[in-house]
Amino acid sequence: MKTLKAVYLVTVITGLLTGLSLSSSASAQDISGTWHGKLTVPTGSLTLVFHINQTGEGTYITTLDSPDQGANGIKTQTTSFKDSILTVQTPVIHASYKGKLSNDRSISGTFTQGIPLPLNLEKGEASRSKRPQEPQPPFSYKSEEVTVRNEQDGINLAGTFTLPEKGTKFPAVVMVTGSGAQNRDEEIMGHKPFLVIADYLTRNGIAVLRCDDRGTAASQGNHATATNEDFARDTEAAIHYLRGRKEINTKKIGIIGHSAGGTIAFIVAANDPSVAFIVSLAGAAIKGDSLMLRQVELISKSQGMPDALWQGTKPSLRNRYAILQQADKTTDELQKELYADVTKTMSSEQLKDLNTVQQISAQIRSMTSPWYLHFMRYDPANALKNVKCPVLALNGEKDIQVDATMNLTAIQQRISENGNKNVTVKAYPNLNHLLQTCEKGTLAEYGQLEETISPEVLKDMTEWIQKQ
Repeated sequence: MKTLKAVYLVTVITGLLTGLSLSSSASAQDISGTWHGKLTVPTGSLTLVFHINQTGEGTYITTLDSPDQGANGIKTQTTSFKDSILTVQTPVIHASYKGKLSNDRSISGTFTQGIPLPLNLEKGEASRSKRPQEPQPPFSYKSEEVTVRNEQDGINLAGTFTLPEKGTKFPAVVMVTGSGAQNRDEEIMGHKPFLVIADYLTRNGIAVLRCDDRGTAASQGNHATATNEDFARDTEAAIHYLRGRKEINTKKIGIIGHSAGGTIAFIVAANDPSVAFIVSLAGAAIKGDSLMLRQVELISKSQGMPDALWQGTKPSLRNRYAILQQADKTTDELQKELYADVTKTMSSEQLKDLNTVQQISAQIRSMTSPWYLHFMRYDPANALKNVKCPVLALNGEKDIQVDATMNLTAIQQRISENGNKNVTVKAYPNLNHLLQTCEKGTLAEYGQLEETISPEVLKDMTEWIQKQ
């Protein structure tokens, strides 16, 4: 979605939690600095970066980055360097690295996370991925830093408002990010898709307002306790802001929502008939538990899981999702029930592994967060049936997070049920969840691809908005 506000990224490196990463070992050499290398995985390759800092005589602290996955500052537990051997333990992701310093600028070793994989490191920063679509100043339009007031919740949202240099009464859009705490550019894995979209639209006569999520970057509020209903109120506040700008045609204000942002767009438009239009980019339009079951299936198979193994796994997931549907249970009760369900098939040896138990507990806390519980229980059907404005819904056929067929069909059918025939859906054969041109659609590709968003999508979206 952000990712769904990726919330949903299932990666080779999982359970990216943080913890104190201080350790020590004695060595006459100093291995401190930044080291990077490429890890070959079934879905391609991942860049891993180790930041090793010396804290004392022979003592080190390390953090780990996986820039292709948008994960930075993963804290390790222990770092030792003795007799030219570097060992880094990262129990929060069940990983370790062991390598030998062969000269001052290279380490040959093995990264282990379930299975050992060769990983050779070179000293220095990893090269920054190319992002040729990312716009660079000076811009041919106006750009303002603005504050959007959500009076209902008493918070200020920080945003950027772009509008053409000349003219008045512009059509305008509010951009809504996907799941997870995201900034106004919906920055993910080195890409800034909302910046690219805003730049393109504004150059074509459409004003754009994009804000940091509440509790994220420069915006006020608490992201950890927020649900899509809260983000819908933030979107309403952004629309209200645009209605107060003299440069904007107040009858032509629409919403562009990506992933879970599409769900939020439908919620807002169902409650506010003055919303002029919606553009859903890989928008989620089916009940959360059904969406997640399909998502986990597609992601698992993209990582090589045989269908027979998936069929054996699916009943357990269905049961856990059913547990989450119990709205009459407290969070503590749900957590206990989930923990019992997850651990009932684990061996006593596994349950003695403190790292395993901690990771399970962290994942259960995530599954019982306010946002996730609301998402899993929420069915967009009622909102869709009350959307009266024109809708453009775009998905990539290689999207493994929001299945194109399931969600585009739901959007087309449910909105049409209320007599609204102004619904256009389009599936692009070679695009992924971020609407990038891709080969496989895997999560690992997001950061590896240079393209931020398909030019065809930008063109189609802009021309459609101009016609409304």
